[in-house]
Amino acid sequence: MVDPQTSQLVKAARLSVAPMMDWTDRHCRYLHRMMSRHTLLYTEMVTAPALVRGEAVHLLEFNPEEHPIALQLGGSNPAELSKAARLGQEAGYDEINLNVGCPSDRVQSGTFGATLMKSPALVADCCAAMRAAVDIDVTVKCRIGVDDQVPQDILPEFLSQVSAAGISRFAVHARKAWLDGLSPKENRDIPPLDYDLVKQMKRLFPALHLSVNGGIKSLAHARSFLDAGLDGVMIGRAAYHRPSDILAFADHVIFGEDQTCDPVKIVNQMLPYIEAHMIAGGKLNHITRHMLGLFASKPGARAWRRLLSESGHIGGPELVLEALSYISQAEVA
Repeated sequence: MVDPQTSQLVKAARLSVAPMMDWTDRHCRYLHRMMSRHTLLYTEMVTAPALVRGEAVHLLEFNPEEHPIALQLGGSNPAELSKAARLGQEAGYDEINLNVGCPSDRVQSGTFGATLMKSPALVADCCAAMRAAVDIDVTVKCRIGVDDQVPQDILPEFLSQVSAAGISRFAVHARKAWLDGLSPKENRDIPPLDYDLVKQMKRLFPALHLSVNGGIKSLAHARSFLDAGLDGVMIGRAAYHRPSDILAFADHVIFGEDQTCDPVKIVNQMLPYIEAHMIAGGKLNHITRHMLGLFASKPGARAWRRLLSESGHIGGPELVLEALSYISQAEVA
């Protein structure tokens, strides 16, 4: 019998918003959930040492509205990751995801992230330890390879070893990571994408749930991967910078529902959340920095962004309404 929670996650994973450091915090995720009921959301990467040794459990805070939501962990110590995964389950997350794709120097120095592509046996041990510690899904986000590795050779072996540890869902960033010589930003653009390799892995491992990630900029592009037989699509920067193009239509285009959402209504729905955050001592721009792209390419968008960017550190909900007036005036003009 299929676990209902697992079945819901498998459905949600048809489209997910990629974990992005400094971007997909709880305020960003709340906004994204207001726009799509079904899309699977991910936290920023949280390191297992921070949770287990640093006792930084505040990093696990999220709003119940964010479900379905996955916690992405960074680490390479099986015992530490198992404890961190247990903390994630106790906090209420629906899924634990292991980061095997981040190329930053900080991550490399901790021997986790993309450098773990070189150690599939260790990744398998980490995953087995996490699965033994929790009852929720454990998944992996990886690259197709790193540095001088030949993806066609190493990716099948990686998927084989890690899936043997009980992992059935992978999100594959379809480009290599260069750990020496490229910055994290360059690693998002310079190594060429190889979508065909990810499709080939689905044919080679038909029982695995494989999502493709990297360079996907539209829902039409996302649909093409689903139509080609992949199980899911993970979108990062496009979903963040143009949420009204991606998430506002996701439930209709990807999940087959009739309705879409209006970004003006989303802004108004965010106002009580903003007010509660500020009453608790937070700043407006903690939230509005994630809302700047709501009207991307629409009349009035520049004035919307400028007002929120320049005054978001001192304003309140009334500033959001003032910024929104630029959109309304532009639509009437």
